[in-house]
Amino acid sequence: MTAGDMGKMDIAFPNLHIYLHNVPKSFEVFGFTIALYGVIIGLGFLFALFLIANIAKKTDQNPDTYWDLAIYVIIFSILGARLYYVIFSWDNYKDDLLGILAIRNGGLAIYGGVIAGFATIYIFSRVKKCKFLKLTDTVMPGLLLGQIMGRWGNFTNREVFGEYTDGLLAMRLPVEMVRASDVSDLMIEHMNGANYIQVSPTFLYESLWNLGLLIIVLLYTKHKKFDGEITLMYLGGYGIGRAWIEHVRTDRLFFANTKIPISMMIGLCCFVFAVVAEIITRVKLAKLNEDKKTE
Repeated sequence: MTAGDMGKMDIAFPNLHIYLHNVPKSFEVFGFTIALYGVIIGLGFLFALFLIANIAKKTDQNPDTYWDLAIYVIIFSILGARLYYVIFSWDNYKDDLLGILAIRNGGLAIYGGVIAGFATIYIFSRVKKCKFLKLTDTVMPGLLLGQIMGRWGNFTNREVFGEYTDGLLAMRLPVEMVRASDVSDLMIEHMNGANYIQVSPTFLYESLWNLGLLIIVLLYTKHKKFDGEITLMYLGGYGIGRAWIEHVRTDRLFFANTKIPISMMIGLCCFVFAVVAEIITRVKLAKLNEDKKTE
């Protein structure tokens, strides 16, 4: 591909010799524009729910509990994801308050959704008198599947990419199709008169990382030692992966008036918490087992 010959709607992975032409961001149904981003997010929720219901059935739980829970989690997770993004991107919305409602254009932060989701599950468990950690253990594989699929919504939206690279997975995007704030000086430096930027496909990195984590979680589920262990595996596994990926991204959200990436710090904190909680819980379980043997 030579400079300047990339179509407006094209996406390419030149080092893999993959050239995609006319990749749409949306489509029309009866004159109404539907964003692929939203469709993919919606499908992610749906597939996640079927996986969660299947896990519930296999672990002798009532799948209907999770269908009921899903109604609340979906609503509050989306609200939480959007609120988190808006709060830490306030400069982009303070002069355009109606823009806060334009979710179809992207702008959902997964950690905001996860925090709101956990809070919703906790309240649900108290109201329904269910075990909170058993609920979260059942939900985590579905959450991972939803994240795996949801990242491809970022792909069609031409967002969530990282710094310039010429590695095997390097991706090219027409510069006019991405947010100016996501384009770094290094990307511009390597454009050499072309109409595209070459970037790290961090959406793909995260999708693949989560796929590996999902496989591990599903294989380990029947061997878990205590309620909450799958939840800790998610927090630790996703946290450390996200911390690394966040380092590469150019659209990071920062703590106010600092250069500290929020998601990187949350990811590292989740990883440390998960490791410490796992060790402490296993030590306590080992001690309980020893006490039982000596009785």
